[in-house]
Amino acid sequence: MPELKISQSLNKAYRQNKIVKADFDRFKENLQNLFGQINSSQTEEKLKGDIMDFLKVSFYAPSYKIAPHGRIDCAIHLGDNSETSIGVIFEVKTPNSLEMITRDDINRKALQEIILYYLRERVEKKNILLKYLVATNIYEYFIFDAHEFERLFFNNKKLIKEFTDFSTGSLAGDKTDFFYKEVAAKYIAAIEKEITYTYFDLRDYQDHLSKENDRKLIELYKIFSPVHLLKLSFQNDSNSLNKSFYAELLHIMGLEEVGSKGKRIITRKSVNERYEASFIENTINVLDAEDRLHHVPNLASYGADRQSQLFNIALELSINWINRILFLKLLEAQMLRYHKDDKSYAFMNPDRITDYDELNRLFFQVLARRTQDRTRSINDRYGKVPYLNSSLFEVNHLEDATIRISNLENLNIPLWAGTVLKENNKPRYKQLSTLRYLLEFLDAYDFASEGVEGVEEKTKTLINASVLGLIFEKINGHRDGSVFTPGAITMYMCREAIRRVVVQKFNEYYGWKCIDYNALKDKDITDFQEANAVINSIRLVDPAVGSGHFLVSALNEIIATKFDLGILLDCSGRKIKKQNYHIEIENDELIITDDEGEAFSYIPGQPESQRIQEALFNEKRTIIENCLFGVDLNPNSVNICRLRLWIELLKNAYYTKESAYAELETLPNIDINIKSGNSLLHRFDLKQNISQILQSTGISINEYRDSVAAYKNAHRKEDKRQLSEIISRIKSTLRTEIKNRDPRLLRLQRRKKELNNLQAQELFDNEWTPKQLKEKQTAIKKAIVEIKKLETAFEEIKSNKMYLGAFEWRIEFPEVLDNEGNFIGFDCVIGNPPYIQLQSMGADSVTLARMGYQSYERTGDIYCLFYELGVNLLKPNYLLSFITSNKWMRAGYGTSMRHYFVEHTNPIQLIDFAGTRIFDSAAVDVNILTLLKQTNKFETDSCSVGNNGFSIDKLSDYFSQNSSVCSFRNAESWVVLTPIELSIKQKIEAIGTPLKDWDVQINYGIKTGFNDAFIIDGKKRAELITADPKSAEIIRPILRGRDIKRYSYEFVDLWLIYIPWHFPLHKNQNIQGASLEAEDAFRAEYPLIYNHLCKFKEQLSARNQSETGVRYEWYALQRYGSNYMDDFNKQKILWAETMRIKRGSNERFPRFTWTDQNILTDKTCFFAIGNDLKYIVGVLNSIIGRYQCKKMVSILDNGGYLMQKIFIEKIILPNIDISYKCKIEDLVNILLQDTLSKNKQEKYEIELDQAICKLYNLTDDEYQFILTETK
Repeated sequence: MPELKISQSLNKAYRQNKIVKADFDRFKENLQNLFGQINSSQTEEKLKGDIMDFLKVSFYAPSYKIAPHGRIDCAIHLGDNSETSIGVIFEVKTPNSLEMITRDDINRKALQEIILYYLRERVEKKNILLKYLVATNIYEYFIFDAHEFERLFFNNKKLIKEFTDFSTGSLAGDKTDFFYKEVAAKYIAAIEKEITYTYFDLRDYQDHLSKENDRKLIELYKIFSPVHLLKLSFQNDSNSLNKSFYAELLHIMGLEEVGSKGKRIITRKSVNERYEASFIENTINVLDAEDRLHHVPNLASYGADRQSQLFNIALELSINWINRILFLKLLEAQMLRYHKDDKSYAFMNPDRITDYDELNRLFFQVLARRTQDRTRSINDRYGKVPYLNSSLFEVNHLEDATIRISNLENLNIPLWAGTVLKENNKPRYKQLSTLRYLLEFLDAYDFASEGVEGVEEKTKTLINASVLGLIFEKINGHRDGSVFTPGAITMYMCREAIRRVVVQKFNEYYGWKCIDYNALKDKDITDFQEANAVINSIRLVDPAVGSGHFLVSALNEIIATKFDLGILLDCSGRKIKKQNYHIEIENDELIITDDEGEAFSYIPGQPESQRIQEALFNEKRTIIENCLFGVDLNPNSVNICRLRLWIELLKNAYYTKESAYAELETLPNIDINIKSGNSLLHRFDLKQNISQILQSTGISINEYRDSVAAYKNAHRKEDKRQLSEIISRIKSTLRTEIKNRDPRLLRLQRRKKELNNLQAQELFDNEWTPKQLKEKQTAIKKAIVEIKKLETAFEEIKSNKMYLGAFEWRIEFPEVLDNEGNFIGFDCVIGNPPYIQLQSMGADSVTLARMGYQSYERTGDIYCLFYELGVNLLKPNYLLSFITSNKWMRAGYGTSMRHYFVEHTNPIQLIDFAGTRIFDSAAVDVNILTLLKQTNKFETDSCSVGNNGFSIDKLSDYFSQNSSVCSFRNAESWVVLTPIELSIKQKIEAIGTPLKDWDVQINYGIKTGFNDAFIIDGKKRAELITADPKSAEIIRPILRGRDIKRYSYEFVDLWLIYIPWHFPLHKNQNIQGASLEAEDAFRAEYPLIYNHLCKFKEQLSARNQSETGVRYEWYALQRYGSNYMDDFNKQKILWAETMRIKRGSNERFPRFTWTDQNILTDKTCFFAIGNDLKYIVGVLNSIIGRYQCKKMVSILDNGGYLMQKIFIEKIILPNIDISYKCKIEDLVNILLQDTLSKNKQEKYEIELDQAICKLYNLTDDEYQFILTETK
């Protein structure tokens, strides 16, 4: 039985949080009282009261209800009343009770009772919010994670069946003791060696309480706390945003968050809310006043007008400055931690940095220079501030072209209403200078890269790198369609991707055939240095890198994987052994603990501590320099990503032995791995051969590669500048030569030469035959057309501002080129590309269309192009993993994307989150798709995430328990099926035929082009008919989609003026195009209606301009069902194109009806004619029809269903004999009656459902599953 200590059970990131002293003192006092009350001879009831009182007064009252609940001894609810869901179940026994479980025997009544209570909550009450289950005898505690129960008990179908039978009295006994002994005991015995629990004994802490050993008592405090037992988010939870920090930082910067099209976006504050002292407004004012914009290269890329340019440049400058300041806060916190909170190492305070000039000096005269290169006065003030790397603190190109932070005015700004700077719950100041405000605001938070477990009078909220990344992704990302990916998702995706890539790497290098990561772990790896080199050869890229979240997660995962494989080495090649340390990723952070579970803490100069710190730093540096690459269109994102990676290195910065532990090891120049550009645009083909270019120019790829490697570790500005110039020269030469050898350019040159030759021959025209002259003129015209086309394409590249940011994957990263210059590709492409509808991009979408992406669809989304780009960037047999919108799975625009995946990739894993929301800031349904660049095997491990016990931090367990193999073989909609769904699908298909193969014809309703003119109410109809009775001939009743109900429709007295093309001469087949003769006849025969339509002539004439007045007359309907106009007079099935279920409505889905009335429908409806229509409408409205609709139709953003022909005709209807079909039709006839009461309708609908389900031989589980899925 895997037994955990408290230190192993607690979230490692939560362990780093400090506790408020008052809370901790209250806990200790209550614990002391509890010990004083405990008596071994007390009854269970008394002990229940003691434990509940202890929990209430120590943690839970008044926010969480704690009380017995039914037969449950003690339940902690997730709210302040008993109506809220239960989160924790306690089973309490007396200290000497034989019913209490022990460490040697858990299969006792206490656990058997817990299983019964768990199943009642989970199965009968459908409570998916259970967190923990606890068995205790007041001293000993056995704490079971509800996820363990989900995995071992709830997912055991045999147990669930026996529990259900027991609950319904179908077993041999109906007493609880029968369930304990005959059911629960059996299933516990089967898993007792694998179930994990946390164990501790309160008596072990009694001495610590009397000796005031707070360090040991902290873990006891945390195991009982709501953060642990209720799994609440905590300060440094990487999956959640610290909203107060975020809001106040926005205020200081001069930004605000607003809602827009289902997203939260960041904008400049509204005019009335702006403060000139904020970073944004101050910067804009200086830029404008000093007219600095004209110095900015590629100014058009910052916006179409001056105001947009001012804002975007100010934003980029401000983010860069804030980046530097936050990095310095993290550095300061690290220094204080290394030096036991020695305040002389604190340098980011307003008493020292009094104005923007001083901050500018800190940037460029301190951080950009080595200690020995600084002036004496600077070293006097900042001598303890180390030099780490100058890249972040060099004047960048935008600063050089515009202003530096020293140009800002030192103005005062009012404090934010909810400011953290308070005393006695009131703001400490009314206003402050912006810089002082920022520094005091930041000082109110704890910026330690890793918190330290402890107790403080007043704890500061921990702001770590993950939280900063989330904040800056929000500030910077939404305008280009990007959203911050929660840490649990990046951790999962990176772990799965890295491990698969590592297996492939080892298989290729050693000739092994490991089928998965576990098989690799079983291998006996003896050469640890060689194995490290194999992993270090991984090349991973995020082509839409954003804040660098995926790269940071990948960095941590590679280190954790090395440790897990037993090959993680220190700088001298010694192994970091598993028996001494444990390295894991918790809460998106790399956590190192010793064999006792205590967090590793660096002590400068202490040999073992120094060894581990240096090992981690050098591992991170090696991986960042060699393995991780990123590109983003937004330069702000690029800067933030670089900052994130520097911060990861900063966490393990160490004092060097060479400096007698006085100076920190410098950071590498990682900026060359993270680049700005448009990943989707390029001029040079990845497959283009450049070997001749290399020979003719004398460029060596090895030289290029060596220059890049040297740059990463160059620290003198002169060396960096020189290496940068070498790299730029190589790339410039390659660009020029590749462009000059562009096949299109060579073709243009040939065509121009051919044209010159043809035109030169005109001198001898009198010697040519007429036929030859004609052929020559044809050739000249053809050459001119092709030349014009090629010149236009080159002019487009030259003039289109979108091409300014084109990213040349072909040459930008020498690490993925071989020695002949061939692009060999990346081992892993990973990320969360932006979601932007291509239609909304205007001319930029046209540019992307010209790039030749096979997945491009005008109505599609840009993330589809990123999929295709990612595959192109991969080596054969290697891996791509993206999280994107899941619309490509079913939407029409996803057809080409699905076809591309089928034909060019091997999708190996698909997780569809369907209606489960993943992103806090964007209401979009997403999926994770992982694929290999290899021949498709049509075996995709797939899972659709529902609400059945899903927790984002347990995604790996959920997937392993709920996945099944799907075979996606074509471009039809991809629907993820579980084993039970697959069984149902097979049964439906076995006895049925798709609707499109029945004797029916589906058509859409009439499209007027301008409803106000053609659709009139009853009052207007009466008016027209009274004035001219002949008008009645062409006024017909019409239904809209919203009027169609289930087995009925609601006629709302709307009428259509039905005017086909060329009316009233529409039967004259000789009329082609708009006819004045037809219009004259119409005016003469129906003058009242003609005059009515004349009122709308301008709007009607403006309809579809290529057809109105060309193919048909201005007064005619745009589409009138010319090929099926008589079908409206027949019996038919009607349904709305879009079906929405209004909140609080009792309407059921779907809503099909049958009618034999002569009635029209508008463009928001479909209708079907043919045979067996009543039978068909019965099946469509049945539970089976509903189930298939939800699986097949497209789901809209607002939760509605798109019921178009392409989806509905795929619904499978059972083929049955006439007698059974008549039975279904009889039930449908009853349901079509207007007078049917609601109760009777429900009765007959249930009877219809059961009659149809009976055809499929569904099991009870399958029927119940369909019921649940269709609610």
